[in-house]
Amino acid sequence: MDDDRDENIWPPGTVRLEDVHQSRDQIVLFPIPSADPNDPLNWSTSRKVLNFTLVSFFVLWTFVQLDIGFTAWGPMQEELGFSLDILNAGAAVNYGGLAVGCIFFMPLVHKYGRRPVYIFSVALQFASCIWQAQTYINGDLLGSNLISGIGGAISEIIVQVTIADLFFVHQHATMNGWYVIAQTAGAFLGPVASGYIVVAQGWRWMWWWCVIFFGVTLLCVIFLFEESKYIPILNGRDVVNDAQVNGEPSEPRKDGDVMDTKSASETIATRVPTNPDIRSNTYFQRMALVTITDESLWPHFYQPIVTLFTFPAVTYAAITYGSTLSWFAIMTSLQASYMLIPPYNFDAIGVGLMNVAPFVGAILGFPFGGHLSDKSILWLSKRNGGIYEPEMRLWLALPIAIVSPVGILMFGLGLAYGAHWAILAVGFGFFGFSLAAISGITLSYLMDCYQDIIGDALVGVIFMRNIFSVIVLFVLTPWVDAMGMRDLHILVAVIAFLILLIPVPLLIWGKKARMATAPSYRRMAANQLSHRTI
Repeated sequence: MDDDRDENIWPPGTVRLEDVHQSRDQIVLFPIPSADPNDPLNWSTSRKVLNFTLVSFFVLWTFVQLDIGFTAWGPMQEELGFSLDILNAGAAVNYGGLAVGCIFFMPLVHKYGRRPVYIFSVALQFASCIWQAQTYINGDLLGSNLISGIGGAISEIIVQVTIADLFFVHQHATMNGWYVIAQTAGAFLGPVASGYIVVAQGWRWMWWWCVIFFGVTLLCVIFLFEESKYIPILNGRDVVNDAQVNGEPSEPRKDGDVMDTKSASETIATRVPTNPDIRSNTYFQRMALVTITDESLWPHFYQPIVTLFTFPAVTYAAITYGSTLSWFAIMTSLQASYMLIPPYNFDAIGVGLMNVAPFVGAILGFPFGGHLSDKSILWLSKRNGGIYEPEMRLWLALPIAIVSPVGILMFGLGLAYGAHWAILAVGFGFFGFSLAAISGITLSYLMDCYQDIIGDALVGVIFMRNIFSVIVLFVLTPWVDAMGMRDLHILVAVIAFLILLIPVPLLIWGKKARMATAPSYRRMAANQLSHRTI
């Protein structure tokens, strides 16, 4: 039992989140912030809100442009003569660009900072939307989708890195929940708006509107988005260790925990006293184009693959997140193809409006996988003597093993038997709930387990996710022809159920797995010069 309380032998992810020995329960800040006012963890709430609002705006429009294409499939088939196979191929190439782009961009995020990659990503998507608005031949379709995927690739990784830069462990799931809301709003509500645009202005104009909004986003990121990469070395001193020693001038600070009282029973940590001798950066320093560190790019190209096969938490996240997004790709593709024909005969507006249902589900799934997840770990940590284990997040993942397959079956069997569209919408809504909830829980679990290598870990996760989607979209048409709509969805539901039960062995053996892989994790973390000393 004493060993369990010895912080020196705790595995990665295990932290003291509450000090239960104080007169009031106190949440301990983790990661431990420095005394530097330029440390993103010490930024004011307004600075954090502005930065994360810009990030959310970036995510929103990225997922709009990635997911609106299928609403124009009908008009594009009529005007350009594109076959269903070439349209599916375009979607698959888009996912291929997402897979390749994340491998290329993530090392640059580590080496040169977050800001230049955000700017380049927005600029690339801006250009891809212009090309998509000017699509006339198969080559235009495939080429613009490839550039679109490459440009949007970093959105699913750099946001998690930004959250780790700005926020503490007890805030991760809430912020991931906001990310998921921005993602699902783009993915689900974007097609609703684009459906109306296709009917009212023509399908090319849905891309021109994206060009306009990406132009606005680009200007906002250039002039307002601050670099959140923090190098915890200042003038030869490790400012994190300084903070641990100095604390508040009048009273030594224990474990970096400085409190902002919210109630008589709960105290929430937000910021720490900063060293007045350290000057805050000027506006132009905050808006520097690059923040370079002396680290090699090469390890970040192969470490994502190493993490996939070394750390069970990364493998779990890759399989769960990847498969769930693949089922979403299947459902949106089949919806766009089969709801245009009898018995539904939907136009672009009808196809787009079907996405309201999963968005409503996602709105409900957002607090379940976000705020409720953060609250649950505080309660479970208190019952565990104030010590937090990342596996505590996985209890809320278990109900999703029922909700997601039910949604898939309602949608798929309804489509197979020509059921009323409302039944399909309810099933799509259940799936939207599952997508939002499991995404927030999975990403927060992974971030809490391996925060110092979260960038490389997420590259592996997103690479596998997009490979899954590329495969299912390339084989979808012959798969439906061979198995039929009903049997395909039954198989998908069974696979989804089994994958969503992976938290059960992790709840039993997850901590032991983190202990066994701790040396490998610490070696990888030590090689990242921008990692925070903790």
